[in-house]
Formats: sequence, C-alpha cells, structure tokens
Amino acid sequence: MQPADTIDDTNITASARADQTRLEISPGLDVARRSKLGQFMTPAPIASRMAQMFGPMPRDVRLLDAGAGIGALTAAFVTEALARNEVPRSITVTCFEVDEAMAAHLARTLHDCAVACAQRDVAFQSEIVRDDYVLASAEPLLARAWSFNRAILNPPYAKINTTSPWRLALRSAGIETVNLYSAFVALAVNQLDHGGELVAITPRSFCNGPYYEPFRRHLLANTALLKLLVFESRKKAFADDDVLQENVIFHVRRDDAQPIAVRLETDLGCTRDVPIAEVVRPGDPNAFIRLAISNDDAALAEKVQALPCTLAELGIKVSTGRVVDFRAKEQLRKDAGEGTAPLIYPGHMKDGGVVWPIADFKKHNAILIDDHTRSQLVPSGRYVLTKRFSAKEERRRIVASVYEATEPAGIENHLNYFHEAGAGLPADLAIGLAAFLNSTAVDDYFRLFSGHTQVNATDLRNLHYPTRVELEQLGRVTLGDWTALDDAVGRILARGVVGTDE
Repeated sequence: MQPADTIDDTNITASARADQTRLEISPGLDVARRSKLGQFMTPAPIASRMAQMFGPMPRDVRLLDAGAGIGALTAAFVTEALARNEVPRSITVTCFEVDEAMAAHLARTLHDCAVACAQRDVAFQSEIVRDDYVLASAEPLLARAWSFNRAILNPPYAKINTTSPWRLALRSAGIETVNLYSAFVALAVNQLDHGGELVAITPRSFCNGPYYEPFRRHLLANTALLKLLVFESRKKAFADDDVLQENVIFHVRRDDAQPIAVRLETDLGCTRDVPIAEVVRPGDPNAFIRLAISNDDAALAEKVQALPCTLAELGIKVSTGRVVDFRAKEQLRKDAGEGTAPLIYPGHMKDGGVVWPIADFKKHNAILIDDHTRSQLVPSGRYVLTKRFSAKEERRRIVASVYEATEPAGIENHLNYFHEAGAGLPADLAIGLAAFLNSTAVDDYFRLFSGHTQVNATDLRNLHYPTRVELEQLGRVTLGDWTALDDAVGRILARGVVGTDE
C-alpha cells in the first residue's frame, strides 16, 4: 500500500493533472500496442460524469479501477467523493494496470489523490496490481479474495479468441463472453459486495446480438440497472484518440432484483425515467437491452413492436450467405466464365439493387461450380440481401437490396439473404421487404438496441414486420421510386393505407 504523502504543488486537482498527462502522452503511444491492449484513456469530462453517477458514498470506500491506465477514473472518483456533503472516512483503491509505462503515470495520479484526501482528513490507501486483471481474477489458484463496494471502469476493447488464456480463465469463473470489456465488467460485478455500485463506459455492442447474450444474462441476473447514458455521436467520447465507436455509460448496483424504472440519458442532455420493462422486455428470449432515449424513440419502438408479423408467420426465412471465400480460394474467379456462377459480395450492392459483374472488382465476381461449391449456391430467383457489417461511417445500419438471380448464384458470407424455403421471393414481396428494411424508421428502431455495426440474422428474425399483403403493396408503391419508401412505411406504422390498386 502507498501512504498518503504530501507535496507542495497542490494548486491543480488530481483529475486535472491526470487529464494533462493523457493529452501529453496519448499522441506518442505505440498504435499497435494500444490496439492490442485496447488502450483508450478517459477524458476528464467523461471521467467526471461517470464519478457523478454514483449514489451516496460508503463510510469506508473500497474502490476497484481495473485497467486503470494513468488513473483518470480514480482521480475523478476521489475528486467527486471529496466534493460531496458527506465525505467518506477512508478511501482504499485497487488499480489494475498491466502496462508498466502507464503504471508509472498511475503512481503519480494516486500520489495526487493521497494529497487531496489528506487535506480533507480522509484516510487514503492505494495499490497498483501490475497484473492481467482477467487472469488474476478468474484463475482459482491466482485469485485473491477481492471485495469492493465501488467500481469504476473504462475496460480495454479487444476480442477474446476461443482458445486464449483469457477465455479459459473466464470459463473457470463461470463467465462466457467474447470481448475484454465485457469480461472486465462481469468479473468486477462478481467482486462487488451486495449493494455495491459499478459505473463503466463501454461500447454499446453488448446490448444485443447472440454473442453477448451470456454477458447480458450475467449482468441482469446480478445487478440492478440504474442509469444508462448513450453518446449519440460515435466520435465524441474518445475524440482525442480518433475512436469511432458507439459508447454507453451504465450505472448498476449489485442486486438480484431490477428497479421499477431506469434513467436513460444522452450526452446531448435528453433524460427519461422509463419502466424497466421498456429496457428489458419481460420474457425476451434474447435479453436485449433497448435504449429508447427520447419520447420519440419510445413511440417508434411501440409502433414497430406492434407490427403484426414475424418472419416465420410471413413464410420467409433469413440465412447467412453460404460462401466463405477463404475456404473456397481455389474456386474463386475474378470474372465469370464457363462452369462458373455469379458470386455476390456486399460491394455489389448499390441503390437498392445489385450491380454484377463489376470490372476490376477488388473481390471476385464468380465462383467455379464443382462438388465443393454446388451445395452453397442458391437457385435462380429474387432474394433480398442485407449487409452483415456496415462501415462505421456509413449512414445506414441496415442496407438492403433486391437481387434477381437469373441462374444459380453464390451469396458471400458477409451477406444475409431472405428466401422462401431456400428459393426466391415474388417480385412485389421482395421489393416491399427491401423497402421496409431500408426505411429510416426501421434503421432508427434497430439502432435503439444495437450499438454495433453488425446486422445478424438473429436480429432480423427478431424484428416485427407488416403483413405479407402490406409488404406487397409497399413493393408496388415504391417500385422505381425509392424516395417514397419512408412515407409509405410511415403509413404502415400508423396503421394507415399503404397504397391502392388504382
């Protein structure tokens, strides 16, 4: 433990000094190493906002800052705790930081925190654990009996491979997740006392999708959601590091029961207290976390969820493209030729349709038909394609096109495709379905519960749809006039008349 020393240069707060340090060292960090460790340091305004979200401070604070970096979050927490009407009697901080260079700056930040606490007669102790937080916490033989009543986290963002030591260690602790940020949060939740509070800033990607379902269930089973703050601009939270990511700050309490209401906020000042059932719908098999921040968002969600049909009820299925190009390298062809089939990539999609072939296309236009690929082709017919991954800077999250295959074709794995029992769709139905998916209303609704750039087949199956008749009418209304689709979909959502047969 580090004692509470005193120094003379106390005319700058610990939080302000930490932010000065961040601005000085961040541009010089090795990009590859920062990416590997998921290092994105927290700006002072964000750190302060996070610290302010905590409820009343315990008499004796035991704070966890895992992946502490230079200590910006700890400094903000201490600054906030000392500014409260009732200051704690003691603050004990445990900081995990595996990067030695960062740990050196962290030690200075903790020194500043000690000075500030000494001035208010608050006992302060701190420990820097120079170890991997996941391995140190999850491995039964290595783990200490850590116990905290407060945790503040900006965890690293990095995927966890299925065979990595992290994944194996987490499984030994009963945690199944795919990214370091959710692993850090899950472990921190486990280390909180009952009634303890955690505030974390992470990507929004955990809110939906199948990969984060075990993490969502762990979070919802062990904590009460109190507040969620959504950044409406992707670049705002970590603008100095040029990070293009949709982020959320969430405040939870270690508890086995959810509150009646949750406070939803945005960085633009919008605030709503909403029933927990609007955020986590009772009986939702996927345990999605829906973030309808504004009244308009809530109204849109209600309208879309009131649509009458599932894909199964429409007799439509959605599947992921069967052609995984790196597994069919020998069969890929730049251009169509004898014995080949068209191969459709996301790059072939344009303005609601498909442009094929493309000269000098950086991918491939065709795939050889042989015993390996024949079963991967779809028969001729009309299909609705959606991109599984949109570019982060792309305006639309859901991007749909109608593809009319005049012969058997391959659909690459980065696409989803809608079909009827493996075959194509009728023209009006295909056009109407694509128009519905491309509408602003559906895109806005999808963003309410999706914080990443993936559009999984599971997400599309869970969406509510108009009736088949309405989709066919929508296809006739918007045929050749895609600019009319928003108005037409708006009329469907209002349960008005989509079009006429006149």
